[in-house]
Amino acid sequence: MYLNEPFSAYRRHPWHGLEAVPADAEPGIVQAYIEMLPSDTVKYELDKDTGFLVVDRPQRTTATPPALYGFIPRTYCAEEVAARCEHADVADGDPLDICIFSERLITRADILLNARVVGGIQMIDGGEADDKIIAVLEGDNIWGGVDDIDDLPPIKTERLQHYFSTYKMIPGKEIDIRVDCVYGKGEALEVVKAARLDYQNHFGHHGHLAQKGE
Repeated sequence: MYLNEPFSAYRRHPWHGLEAVPADAEPGIVQAYIEMLPSDTVKYELDKDTGFLVVDRPQRTTATPPALYGFIPRTYCAEEVAARCEHADVADGDPLDICIFSERLITRADILLNARVVGGIQMIDGGEADDKIIAVLEGDNIWGGVDDIDDLPPIKTERLQHYFSTYKMIPGKEIDIRVDCVYGKGEALEVVKAARLDYQNHFGHHGHLAQKGE
């Protein structure tokens, strides 16, 4: 890194410096930043201050994510997202999570990809709305034709529900997680819209500066 380099030469922050929807994308396509792979037994997540992917914790159980796992840039789960959840008054205050199915094995995280939104899981964690958008890799040879949640084999959604209902389990400790509500593409796109509005309401100016590298 050189001091006289323009800011545009620097890597953009994955949360604030990228767009939720790729340029010239078809309706229903979003951009996703991938934090975890189906093979990961360690919980990785984005450090929001630095923009680097960091180790959050080793997983206590043998469960691994059933799909690629990450978030949609320039989204935030706050008032607008919580308003779409009947059983939660607040949201978790993080970017909107997304799970993406791919037929071909993707072997690294810290990448961007385009995905088609097909549905979601209305997860409630400790009383907070923590939705998980379900999507398929754009152009995927097997899943690329899926348009709505009913086009996926039910086992795909069931595995996601099981993972998110158990991945925080610790022997002797109670957890308060609900993942019983699965919704289709229409509601999922409304949740994405709400999360983008929450981001604009909370970080609009900050995100603009980060995108420009200021």
